[in-house]
Amino acid sequence: MRVLSRRELNRTYLVRQLLAGRTDRTAAEAVAHLVALQGQESDSPYLSLWSRLPGFRHDDLTGLLGDRIVVRSALLRGTQHLCTAEDFRWLRPTLQPSLDRFAGRGGRLDGLDQDALVEAAREILADGPVGRPEITRRLAAKFPGVDADWLKLVVHLRLALLHPPPAGTWRHRGRVACVLAEDWIGQPLAPGPSPETLVLRYLAAFGPASVKDIQVWSGLTRLRGLVAGLRVFKNEKGVDLYDLPDAPLADEGVPAPVVFLTEFDNALLGHADRDRIIHPVDRPLITPGWSIVRPTVLVDGFAEATWSISGSAVTVAPFRPLSAKDRAAVEAEGERLLAFAAPGEKPEIRWADAERALRAADTEGPLPGGTE
Repeated sequence: MRVLSRRELNRTYLVRQLLAGRTDRTAAEAVAHLVALQGQESDSPYLSLWSRLPGFRHDDLTGLLGDRIVVRSALLRGTQHLCTAEDFRWLRPTLQPSLDRFAGRGGRLDGLDQDALVEAAREILADGPVGRPEITRRLAAKFPGVDADWLKLVVHLRLALLHPPPAGTWRHRGRVACVLAEDWIGQPLAPGPSPETLVLRYLAAFGPASVKDIQVWSGLTRLRGLVAGLRVFKNEKGVDLYDLPDAPLADEGVPAPVVFLTEFDNALLGHADRDRIIHPVDRPLITPGWSIVRPTVLVDGFAEATWSISGSAVTVAPFRPLSAKDRAAVEAEGERLLAFAAPGEKPEIRWADAERALRAADTEGPLPGGTE
């Protein structure tokens, strides 16, 4: 069985993540290829697409959200993602068992029947979009004495809700409304899960990958039977990696551009074993906790620095000294990033010690943009 080197996996991963050089796909095509685009922070999907598409503009994604071609909802691992409306119709039912298990931990509902809670929320949303605080207020009034935050969480996990614009748009920091997915899309969701589709779509954008990789990314379990018959490789640790029959592998000698990845970017969260893009010793610098994934800079295909943005300045904190050539490439890409994130401003690239910069980021909150 062929063993794939770490560098060969890295170059293949960059190609499949559309990070080996900006690709001439539309924004909708890129979102579909990546299955679901991490969108916990409103600005993140814009920055993720900017890193992958030449000439990407803010309106390219905002227009898709407004036209209901792309939608925002709780999806993978119960966190906010963007996907195409067409994919949502099969993706949400496929992920629902995982979301139901999470909702099943609702001990703080004090024995409240979750089906009754979901039906009450459906009635609240019957006439169109309703703000999150209003949904929570009305549910708390109907079910007094129950933890209001858990009421809200369980409804979002059990009920297929979407968050229409302006939620999820560039720089949006206001309240978020909710609407029933079928009402917003105008079509019914699939009657049942399609785990086979999920596995194949995942491998197209994240493969070759292990069963554990797929499970960690999706939150689903019992997937081993779905990879039977697929092409199999091994990594340098001896782990089986599965892949689509005709998916190309990239040569490990292919050059890789400098890439600025936003926080929680798909490329950073796509596997249980992230060695193909993050040096193991650096992982605590990027993911110091389960709820933190810092923005990173890829140099020669691997995460070599974190970054933050404030106004018209980008601060880059490398994990180790970079060559003069790599520093110049990082500065050039940083200036392009600022032209997108802070147009019209004079760009400034700052270099900082990694530990000092990370302490400052922890004090200031997640960058760019903060939470909703």
